[in-house]
Amino acid sequence: MKKRLITAGTVVFWILVWQIAAMLVGKSLLLASPVEVAQRLVTLIPDEKFLASVLFSTGKIMLGFLSGTVIGLVFAVLAGRFVFFEKLFSPLITAVKAVPVASFTILALIWISSADLSVLITLLISVPVVYSNVFEGIRSFDPKLTVMADIFHIPPFRRFVGIYLSQIMPYFRSAVRLAVGLCWKSGVAAEVIGTPKGSIGEKLYNSKVYLETADLFAWTFVIIILSLITEKLLLLVIDLAVKRIEKL
Repeated sequence: MKKRLITAGTVVFWILVWQIAAMLVGKSLLLASPVEVAQRLVTLIPDEKFLASVLFSTGKIMLGFLSGTVIGLVFAVLAGRFVFFEKLFSPLITAVKAVPVASFTILALIWISSADLSVLITLLISVPVVYSNVFEGIRSFDPKLTVMADIFHIPPFRRFVGIYLSQIMPYFRSAVRLAVGLCWKSGVAAEVIGTPKGSIGEKLYNSKVYLETADLFAWTFVIIILSLITEKLLLLVIDLAVKRIEKL
C-alpha cells in the first residue's frame, strides 16, 4: 500500500511540473497542458477509429515481438549448446543492435508494405534483446547442478524444471520486460515513417502535420499505457505458465 502511494505521489508530482511548465510557456501549440490532453483523450476514446488504431498497432507490434522472442530463444539455446552457433550468430546480433531503427525501416519499406512494417521492425528489435539475456543465463549456468542431478537420478522433466528453467527464467523475464518497451517505441516509430492507414503511427504523424499538440501528447500517453499493460500481461502469463509447469 505504501509503495502504491509513493508511486501515485510521484506521478502527481510530475503532472504538476508538466502543468506549471505549460502555464509558463503559455502556448498550447508548443506544450499542451495535462488538462488539454485529458480533454482530448475523453474525445478520442469513444471514437470507433481510436479502438481500431489501438487494435491494429497492438496486433502488429505484439506479432513482431512474439516472433522475435521465439527466434531469440532458439538462437540463444543453440548458441549456448554449440560454440559454432555462438560464432555464427554473433555478427548478426551485433549488426542488428547497432543499425539505427530508421535505417531498418527505410530499407524494409522496399521489401514489404507499410502495414507490415512494424511487425518486421519489432521482430528485429526483440531478437537481440531476448538472445543476449537468455544466452547470458545459459552461460551462467552452474554445471555442478547437472552432476548432482545425475547422482540423484533426477528425471529429465524435473531436471529441466528444477535446474534449467529456474535459472534461465529470471533472464527471460528481464528480456521480456525490456523488449516490450523497445518494441512499442520502435514499432510506433516505424509506423510514423511508413504511415500505414489506421495505425497509431499515422495518428502521431497527422498530429505533427496539423500541429495538434494535444493529440500528439494524448496518443503518446496511450502508447505508454499500452506498453505497460502488455508488459504486465506478458509477465503474468509467463509466471502462471511457470507455476503450472512446476506443478506437473
